[in-house]
Amino acid sequence: MEIDFKNIKVIGFDADDTLWVNETYFRETEERFAELLEGYETKNKIDQELFKMEMANLELYGYGIKGFMLSMIESALDLSNYKVPQETISKILELGKKMISHPVELLDGVEEVLGKLENKYRLIVLTKGDLLDQERKLEKSGISKYFHHVEVLSDKKENNYSNLLEHLEIDVDEFLMIGNSLKSDVLPILNIGARAVHVPFHTTWAHEMVNDPQQVNNHLKLNSLKDILKYLEIDED
Repeated sequence: MEIDFKNIKVIGFDADDTLWVNETYFRETEERFAELLEGYETKNKIDQELFKMEMANLELYGYGIKGFMLSMIESALDLSNYKVPQETISKILELGKKMISHPVELLDGVEEVLGKLENKYRLIVLTKGDLLDQERKLEKSGISKYFHHVEVLSDKKENNYSNLLEHLEIDVDEFLMIGNSLKSDVLPILNIGARAVHVPFHTTWAHEMVNDPQQVNNHLKLNSLKDILKYLEIDED
C-alpha cells in the first residue's frame, strides 16, 4: 500500500511483541495455570474463565503481569469453589514472578532498525502495562539509549494518543506509530489522523483482536520490522 512517509519526524514504537517477546510468556503461563487446576475443570473452561476474570479486572488492575497474577488467583478460588490449596496459590505467585524476572528477548532486527533510525527521527516508546515492569524490561533490553522519550499509558485509545502528542508538541501529520496490535497501535492512530504501521506478532491476546481486520484501512502491514527501512528510504546495508 502506498503511504507517504516524507513528513514523518517522530516514530513511536509499541514495546511488547513489537520490540521484544511478551505474549508468548503469557500463553505459556496460562498452560501452567491450567495444569495446576486440572482437578477442578477442563483446560478450555479454565482458559475461558481466566480471560473473563482478566476482562472484569482490567479497569481495576490495568494491563500487565501483576494484574494477570491477581486474576489467576481469583480464578483459582472461583473454579475450586474456594477449596484450592495454599500451595497452589503459592505456585501461581511463582508463575507470575517467573514472568517478571524473565530475560528480555528482542525481536529480529529491532536493534538494527533503531540504530539506523535514531539519527534521522525522534524515536519514542508508547506502551501500556505496569510502569515498573515496562521500565525494567526497557532497561534489561539494552535499547533505551535509542529513545528520546518513553511513555507507559494506562490505555491506548484516541484520547490517550492525542493528549500525549499534544503534551510532547508532536504534530499528528509528522507522527508514525509502529506496533503489533490493530486495536491498540493502528486503529486509534488512524482515527486521530496520524500514520500507522502494523507488524503482526504470531500470537495475539484475544483482547487485542478486532472483529474485522479487513475494515482497517490506510495503514502499512509488514512481515518484519526491518521492512520499514525501505519504506522510509533508508539504506539497509
